[in-house]
Amino acid sequence: MQLNRVLLFTLLLISDAFAQDYDDDAASPPLPALDNCDGIFLTYTFISRAKEFPHVKNASAQAYAFKSMAKIMNTMNTDLKAWKMFIGFQHDEILVSVDGAVLTEGSDFPAKVGNGTSLSGFPQTDLLNSIDTAGDINQIQVKIDLTGTQFGVKPPGVPLPKTIKLQNDGFKCPNPTQKGSNMYVCCVKDPKFKKKKKEEKNKFLPRQYGDLNIVYDVLQAYENNYLAQVTIDNDNPLGRLDNWNITWEWMRNEFINTMRGAYTFKKDSSDCIYGVQGQYYKNLDFTPVMNCEKKPVITDLPPEMENDDKLGKLPFCCKNGTLLPPTMNETKSHAIFQLQVFKMPPDLNRTALFPPQHWKINGFLNPQYTCGPPKRVSPSTFPDPSGLMASTYAVASWQVVCNITRPKLKSSRCCVSFSAFYNDSIVPCNTCACGCDEDATCDTNAPPLLLPSEALLVPFQNRTAKAKAWAKLKHRDIPKRLPCGDNCGVSINWHVSSDYRKGWTARITIFNWADYTFKDWFTSVRMDKAFDGFEKVYSFNGTKLPKLKNTVFFQGLIGLNYLMPISDGKNPDVDPRVPGKVQSVMSFSKKHTPDIDVIHGDGFPTRVYFNGEECSLPTEMPSGDGRRYMVSVLCLVLIAVMVVFVLIGM
Repeated sequence: MQLNRVLLFTLLLISDAFAQDYDDDAASPPLPALDNCDGIFLTYTFISRAKEFPHVKNASAQAYAFKSMAKIMNTMNTDLKAWKMFIGFQHDEILVSVDGAVLTEGSDFPAKVGNGTSLSGFPQTDLLNSIDTAGDINQIQVKIDLTGTQFGVKPPGVPLPKTIKLQNDGFKCPNPTQKGSNMYVCCVKDPKFKKKKKEEKNKFLPRQYGDLNIVYDVLQAYENNYLAQVTIDNDNPLGRLDNWNITWEWMRNEFINTMRGAYTFKKDSSDCIYGVQGQYYKNLDFTPVMNCEKKPVITDLPPEMENDDKLGKLPFCCKNGTLLPPTMNETKSHAIFQLQVFKMPPDLNRTALFPPQHWKINGFLNPQYTCGPPKRVSPSTFPDPSGLMASTYAVASWQVVCNITRPKLKSSRCCVSFSAFYNDSIVPCNTCACGCDEDATCDTNAPPLLLPSEALLVPFQNRTAKAKAWAKLKHRDIPKRLPCGDNCGVSINWHVSSDYRKGWTARITIFNWADYTFKDWFTSVRMDKAFDGFEKVYSFNGTKLPKLKNTVFFQGLIGLNYLMPISDGKNPDVDPRVPGKVQSVMSFSKKHTPDIDVIHGDGFPTRVYFNGEECSLPTEMPSGDGRRYMVSVLCLVLIAVMVVFVLIGM
């Protein structure tokens, strides 16, 4: 009997060993390295792993659930504000949960972090120093528990990240040390680091500025609720949002009771009634509550609500979600809305204030913004409502900085085609420039077929016959599996119209393939070789932007600032739909660009933007062999000779 128990216990140990592996010394701190650190001490510890389903024979494709822990300790004599840690994951990791921090870029779980990720503090955003806290470990150190999936590193291999480091400004980190399941590094202040400005010393971080700056101000604070104001400032000269939607995540079971200047798409109080909120606020009528979602989606009010006594009457509100760049309209580059937030235990006092996390903002065919975590800054100041020369201060303020990210391959929202007077083929938008379905029957990777000029006015699904006929005419091969379309809502054609001794001309045409009217549209082009030669645009307003490298800004004239949507043809049963279109010619001088080679590509832009979104450019340009150009010159010479003979005969 005793032998059977021993065998059973042994079998359990063996089966457990196959299921997961543990490092007995995983949590043991590297004391000598910590004692010698005068900075910020970071550690990463791999704790355990277990094989996940499905079980596959390919070891590199096998998934393992893992648990790990990171720690950050402040060993300096000064505080560390708004800590940020980078973990250089390298095994196709997918994070499922993080306790003690949030993902800096605000990604939702599960989050793919195989190329590394940044973590920011929440709820403990700052690490105080040991001297002012009598060595309280809970105030000078934060512990982060991570759970996720990694691929391909089977026992006894240890799936440690490539590196760990502190990302706060003014610190430098050497390569981390690895010992078994542990990785650690001491990051110290960089003596060569210089602050941009001499900031006044206070307990808050200085304000920073990005492409889009959001401030979350608490204006009034009570025990169980507070009044907050959200201010959005568009500070990028090419940034823009149309029908903006902003979302965040409540981390402490808060809910929105009322709002002014904006509204949520979903007005449903069931999450509160059946949740912990309803258990605590037993006598509260949840019927008029604005929103109880953990991740509410908020948008701007229409202009008709601007003077509404209950919902409107806030400065810069109610523009239907339009945020123009300051280069177009300074007053329309701001937005404001207010919300009354109810809190939950244990945050039932006036000073227990926590902003929402994981901020995101987007618009219709606009740039993609990546937002950082909210950082505590000095309280915002406002003019005194009495009109006296005094200032009122917010109870508390946090800033969220959002920056524009360049679109990844095949994820743009607009595209560009190239054409020129010296080549009769159009180089169309790239295949799947704005994405394609995974189950597409067309070829998502084949280069697009060249087109005749009239095909630009035809939707892609109606271009097949024209593309095939043009390929046969030009003696080009037609693949059995035709390339997919660009799938873009807006396309732009750049056409080099002429080239002469003192200058040259180009034409830009914008096509709207969406069922959406673009009001106050704009486009901008970066001309690396031709910027200094830009003279005039004839049907648009054109402005050189000195603060942006070689960029010319175009917008519609007054009364012509609408880009109409796609519409039906004259005979809808036969004719294809017709895109909305705006067009203009521009002239360039060669006085300041004498070496420009228009025929061989210098007349094409290197970047094109529409409403702030960077468009996908073709991978090739119209052939500049000059054959058509030379034929045109020969024709002119023959005509001149004929005229001379006619004059002599007379």
